[in-house]
Amino acid sequence: MATASRPEPGGTPVLLPDGAELQGGRLAIGGCDVGALAARFGTPLLILDRATIDHRLAEFAGVLGGPERVVYAGKALLCVALCELLDAAGASLDVGSAGELATALAAGFPAERIVLHGNNKSLAELETAAHHGVGRVVLDSFDEIARVAEVRPRCRLLVRVTPGVAVETHEFIRTGQEGSKFGFPTGPHALEALRRALALPGCDTVGVHLHLGSQIVDLDAFARAAERIAALLARARDELGFVASEIDAGGGFGIAYTPDDRVPPPERAAKAVVGALSGALRRAGLPEARIYLEPGRAIVGPAGVTVYTVGTVKRLPGRTWVAVDGGMADNPRPMLYGARYHAFDPTRIDAPAGSPVSLAGRYCESGDVLVHDAALPEGVAPGDLVCLAATGAYTYAMASNYNRVGRPAVVLVDGGVATEIVARETPADLLRLDRHLDGRPAGWRG
Repeated sequence: MATASRPEPGGTPVLLPDGAELQGGRLAIGGCDVGALAARFGTPLLILDRATIDHRLAEFAGVLGGPERVVYAGKALLCVALCELLDAAGASLDVGSAGELATALAAGFPAERIVLHGNNKSLAELETAAHHGVGRVVLDSFDEIARVAEVRPRCRLLVRVTPGVAVETHEFIRTGQEGSKFGFPTGPHALEALRRALALPGCDTVGVHLHLGSQIVDLDAFARAAERIAALLARARDELGFVASEIDAGGGFGIAYTPDDRVPPPERAAKAVVGALSGALRRAGLPEARIYLEPGRAIVGPAGVTVYTVGTVKRLPGRTWVAVDGGMADNPRPMLYGARYHAFDPTRIDAPAGSPVSLAGRYCESGDVLVHDAALPEGVAPGDLVCLAATGAYTYAMASNYNRVGRPAVVLVDGGVATEIVARETPADLLRLDRHLDGRPAGWRG
């Protein structure tokens, strides 16, 4: 049986979005048949379920005591329509570049609910943030503190600290361990950063920021980090007279990508972090602080599925290659991190599975393999559809134009209505910035 996911008690599929329904062996999301969406918008296609996004935002907000304490991590996926959705929910938003900030501002997202991140923010980015009244800036280095002193924004400041806790995730996406490129180690470096931040004119230093990494399923790591943060803040109170009123504990909560993955639900993960920090502060004799979280993947990851069309099937001794019309350019995670996904045909979910096949991308790299052992229906053929679940985060956001291929379209589905929120890139889009040797624009007429 080639199922889209493992059924949970009550029949809820754990990999599919909240708005998913299985109707006669076909997958519908948000009231829209996935096969019909592929025919209408083309493939590759990223489909986002609004119900999942709304539900996850509400779960985090319920634990934290308000939607504004949910600081959506824009790096997971960001576009104007998504910013509008976040604004409607009352959430906050973290951005890490001028482009992400411009996207938020173009959506009319309130600047006071924006948090500016990054380990190497430029003077121009800080000036833009100051001009638009960005609410919080996270300080990541002594050089950056000097740049903030030059810009003199009127905002709240958080000092990013690395608590020295290594989590069990891929080394490329760990951020809270000793020697990380992010933030200040707890101890003299972090205390000195707080001292300098407190001296910045026009700013209000309100607390600290930490982030342990991404795709974290070990909640005990947050408890270990909380103890180190509380110890740092106790020293800051005693040596600097500083009492933190805010702690941004970052995000990084893991999600399920395959039926075998076991991850804590978002509400449980959020409660674990809040409980660990509150308890550590209390034991250190410190007052309660407002706690913020920065979920990105945990909100938008499960909301997304990507649909591809099979182009070729190559049956070789010992291995069958099924090549689709996307791959590493629209989803680099398998090639970068060895990420695993579950593949299925959204129009034949109940069809018997054939022998495992290798689901390959179309790009000119041997490593461009989306799923190494995919259980697709018997007799998979050109023209069939293949779907990967849990692709809402770090796919389109990390997409490239390798081989000069345009990035896919993104559609939001809700209540039987599909809205294209990012258009598919065309050859004209790819050539828009190119110039001939004489400087003339390199137009394309098709």
